[in-house]
Amino acid sequence: MNIVVNDNPRIVEMKVTDESIIAHLADGRVISVPLTWSWRLCEATPEQRNHFEIMGSGHGVHWPDIDEDISAQGMLYGIPARPRKRTAKTKQGQPVAPIPTMATA
Repeated sequence: MNIVVNDNPRIVEMKVTDESIIAHLADGRVISVPLTWSWRLCEATPEQRNHFEIMGSGHGVHWPDIDEDISAQGMLYGIPARPRKRTAKTKQGQPVAPIPTMATA
């Protein structure tokens, strides 16, 4: 006997509060991670946070207004969004080339 099991988590509902990113999965689980996991969502307005699209069959969520993507697997395995790239400032306060970080060096 063959049994096909799809063990990929699929998001069916998403909610973003002032403190959390909450995903309801197709198998009934609910995942919640701190909002601070996504600096883009932290800086977004409530309207931008609530304007999202569940991607494909629910493997991730995309926020088009702020160009942010979060996957169900990333939430389950504890993988937050990458931090913002820092930029050096000139004397006039204008950004110049990004400062290398450990990830880019």
